[in-house]
Amino acid sequence: MKGQRAVFLDRDGVIVEEVDYLRRLDQLRLLPGSAVAIRRLRAAGLKVVVVTNQSAVGRGWLSLPALRRIHAALRRRLGARGARLDAIYFCPHLPAAGGRACACRKPALGLLRRARRRFGLDFKRSYFIGDSTTDLRTARAAGCAAVLVRTGKGGRDGRYRVKPDRVCRDLAAAADWILAREAA
Repeated sequence: MKGQRAVFLDRDGVIVEEVDYLRRLDQLRLLPGSAVAIRRLRAAGLKVVVVTNQSAVGRGWLSLPALRRIHAALRRRLGARGARLDAIYFCPHLPAAGGRACACRKPALGLLRRARRRFGLDFKRSYFIGDSTTDLRTARAAGCAAVLVRTGKGGRDGRYRVKPDRVCRDLAAAADWILAREAA
């Protein structure tokens, strides 16, 4: 039996505006069309799971309670538009120093593996939508289809040399592409 399909989403620059370390609720702004896209993906039977690196916590710029308030506000704002996330997983750690990286910071697969255990996901039948080469590398490592959106960093971070399966202008266009693939 095949596992459940999912769409993994980076948070900043994909669902919400990129603001370089979102730390306050007044910085939280949904990108146009993101709620509709999430609603459509879930209506098609896909799990929608946010996986996000949040090193602002490790840097001491944002507390865990404040991050949880931001995520609760994100869920409320999406919910007000009829959209719901199945889960939000985050890595609070700093980028690797001295070569010792945690197991959850993207491009490591710790966050995705937590979602797989919880929901019985099949990575090979799943998608990862992100705005950075780190997101694309995460998708490749997991075996998911890699979708780059032009919002946020738009792949200009240049951290990794990796090609997406598809480039889309935003989350709404990425959802269109995924839903067309699923219908085929």
